[in-house]
Amino acid sequence: MSRIGKKIIAIPAGTEVSFTSGVLTVKGSQGTLSKTFKGDILVNIADGNVTLSPKIMNLENKALWGTYASHVMNMITGVTTPFTKKLILEGIGYKSEVKGTNLVLALGFSHPVNVPIPEGLKVTADKNVITVTGIDKEVVGEFAASVRALKKPEPYKGKGMRYDGEVIKRKQGKKTA
Repeated sequence: MSRIGKKIIAIPAGTEVSFTSGVLTVKGSQGTLSKTFKGDILVNIADGNVTLSPKIMNLENKALWGTYASHVMNMITGVTTPFTKKLILEGIGYKSEVKGTNLVLALGFSHPVNVPIPEGLKVTADKNVITVTGIDKEVVGEFAASVRALKKPEPYKGKGMRYDGEVIKRKQGKKTA
């Protein structure tokens, strides 16, 4: 049994949730999100709450039950308060700036790296801190991970791009005899 799936999801004031023909739509003050769900999980919306339950209790439906409950919670949270990820760029000569719909990074390569910003995300770059904000948790996390993957932090000097609050295990360099 799914512990997350069993929980009743409360709908905050000012948020509308509707489920029609397999598509869950959540509207809030920040925007609208839609996601297609398989028909194996029943979605009930009543009295300001959302409950999920599987039609048939098998292994696949048990897994989907908790996953869909997490998706619904993230959608409701995203349309009320947007998700934010911060990336910190460390290293001499490493720079970041937003030009139009592109994030332009100087990462020590012979050329600047242009990363297109997906629709629906707000990206700001000041003093080597890149802030990614959006209502869809998956898109925010995926974009932040793809930007971080361009220059992962290295363990000797700590140069590279890391998440805010991420701890990089440092290694000792060469010792002189």
